[in-house]
Amino acid sequence: MPTIWLNFFVEEPCHCEPAGKQSPFSIMTANFLIRDFRDEDFDAVTILWRVAREKSLPEFQRETGHFFFEDQDYFRDYILKRNHIWVVEVDHRPVAFMAMEKDFIDQLYIHPDYQRRGIGKALLNFAREQSPEHVWLYTLQNNVNARAFYEKNGFVAERFGISPPPELEPDVEYHWRKS
Repeated sequence: MPTIWLNFFVEEPCHCEPAGKQSPFSIMTANFLIRDFRDEDFDAVTILWRVAREKSLPEFQRETGHFFFEDQDYFRDYILKRNHIWVVEVDHRPVAFMAMEKDFIDQLYIHPDYQRRGIGKALLNFAREQSPEHVWLYTLQNNVNARAFYEKNGFVAERFGISPPPELEPDVEYHWRKS
């Protein structure tokens, strides 16, 4: 059964760049495109960000009690201002995104309908291309699926602590280093 956000974007007009006119930060695979974030991606990306968090950690999302407009404010005022953001497109629709500041992955989310299709691995490989010596990130300790994914892809847990606001939850600091 398709999710609400996916139905929302079925009627969305294509904002595709013509062939040969893509950003220098675009990578096309047989199944998806990794490209720079564009202003028109804001609604789609913040919706998929929320849906992915609700599906992966439903209790956490219920306990935090943030409204969607607060998510959008945080994304606009914090994530967009501090990071370079790449979007993964499938059939001209954003299905995942990654936000990085230098060698730090601040956010990496894939819509649940598109997980386990190689998108996450492709984003991690893309991050390694951006920072070939070292990449690091945090994830919540109770996010066992994310932890297994990062460990499967060569990241090592190096520190356990408490995340800064807005989460203030037990987290894990992961690092990948070129060997």
